[in-house]
Amino acid sequence: MSFRTRFIACAICALLPLSAVGEPKAGAYLAARQAAFANDFGTSARYFTQALIGDPTNPYLLENAMVSYVTLGDFESAKPIATVMAQSGFKSQMAHIVLSVDAAVQDDWDRVFSQLESGQGIGPLVDGLTQSWGFVGKGQMAAALESFDALTETAGLGAYTLYNKALALSYVGDFEGADAIFAGAPQNGMRYNRRSAIVHAQILSQLDRNADALALIDGVFGPQTDPTLVQMRTVLATDAVLPFTYVRNAQDGLSEVYLIVAQALLRDGNDDYTLRYARAAVALNAANTDAALLAADLLENLGQYDLATTTYSTVAPSDPAHQSAEIGRSEALRKAGRTEAAIEALQALARAYPDMPRVHATAGDAHRENGDFEAAKISYTKALALYDDADPLRWFIHYTRGIANHTLDDWPAAEADFRAALALRPGQPQVLNYLGYSMVERDINMEEALDMIERAMAAEPQNGAIVDSLGWVLFQRGEFATAVGHLENAAALMPIDPIINDHLGDAYWAVGRVIEAEFQWNRALSFDPLEADATRIRSKLEIGLDAVLVEEGAAPLEVASGDD
Repeated sequence: MSFRTRFIACAICALLPLSAVGEPKAGAYLAARQAAFANDFGTSARYFTQALIGDPTNPYLLENAMVSYVTLGDFESAKPIATVMAQSGFKSQMAHIVLSVDAAVQDDWDRVFSQLESGQGIGPLVDGLTQSWGFVGKGQMAAALESFDALTETAGLGAYTLYNKALALSYVGDFEGADAIFAGAPQNGMRYNRRSAIVHAQILSQLDRNADALALIDGVFGPQTDPTLVQMRTVLATDAVLPFTYVRNAQDGLSEVYLIVAQALLRDGNDDYTLRYARAAVALNAANTDAALLAADLLENLGQYDLATTTYSTVAPSDPAHQSAEIGRSEALRKAGRTEAAIEALQALARAYPDMPRVHATAGDAHRENGDFEAAKISYTKALALYDDADPLRWFIHYTRGIANHTLDDWPAAEADFRAALALRPGQPQVLNYLGYSMVERDINMEEALDMIERAMAAEPQNGAIVDSLGWVLFQRGEFATAVGHLENAAALMPIDPIINDHLGDAYWAVGRVIEAEFQWNRALSFDPLEADATRIRSKLEIGLDAVLVEEGAAPLEVASGDD
């Protein structure tokens, strides 16, 4: 084994527990690939690292082991692998990110520049802004501003660069210069997002312009009442000065760069790739709450609920975003099947923030998921009492409380909630479909129900549940042949839904396609329907739909006039 190979092997061995060193498993590579495919980053990191013991210069294994650690947020473990790759001449964007982040965290800006000069680049935007923040880190503000200005001229990078320049000016106390950049936003392509709007509000407050800061917050966020905005409004209303908190050093500035890239990638990037940039932002600035929340949300999207829960937990209780983080943590717990733990977390949060409607609304969702619809109704009612009348989220709480009331068989309350939701959000397809289908179930207001479902389907023609609703209302009207076509479309859109397959079986039976009806009923049974539905389906298979209707005291099937 050459010296270079021994060096690489030693670097890799340093990552492993003592029990694993020297004991590479033959199946480690296959296990690593399978874990990576399942987004099980902890397992893939362990097995890719074990596989490297037997093949320490393999660039594929090096890259994937390093990426797994980055995705976990473990840059310390990724660093020696990235170092090996750089010293071996392997080109890797992620290795360059790891090494750049490490140098910046160490406040070693000379090393950052050296890496850029040696070709260890990441991309035009990140490289350019890394250089600019590197000058800030070295205390060379004139060079930094020149660097920002030069990058502004690059097509497509102007708005991002101007935002970072405003942050840098604010960091050195030039709030007038920073405000001037934001004031020119409509002309230079900058648009407010949540983070930039809060940054500008802090800048305005630093300039003793609290009234302008309040107007900005109200104009961008409207009646939103999350804790960060509430705290800001309180400070601004008392004529106190908001501190500028977003950039305390050059590392924080570089953290903003990686967060910007992650947010941009949300539009069309893969979640795992986007996650790496969010992790880099947090590695540079552990107080970058937006990056931590983004990382946790991406982990949820990837089905890694335990990692998401851990990431949400990194947001400190003193942070105004702690409430959002705890709500996110409870959602991750719920998605992981730990509904009781989710409810406990939300109950603790409700005690800490009794006047925050989102907490109670999320608790309602958790209770509903857990099958406790009475508790869900209580939580939704508390939320509605706290939401401002103009809050755009009110419609959704009426909708979810309506579902709870409907499940509790309180139809008058359910209908009132659904109609209240539609008053707040006219034409909302989910509400139209739920209310229309519920009326069909009760054989009331059938013309209105059909109109609602048709409007819902026009809005979402590829929604299998809505297409099923249209087919089912036509079935109830006796338009069996027409219903079949819609129900076949619904079954194509949602092929494993037991209710849709059951409905299609009924429609086939009604038009005399008995064998196909029995096939659909058997298919519905295979998809684990509710027990009451399963019992009814078995009866239809045994004695037929007509006999089941007779047993239930219902009217026999009757073809509508004019239906073929």
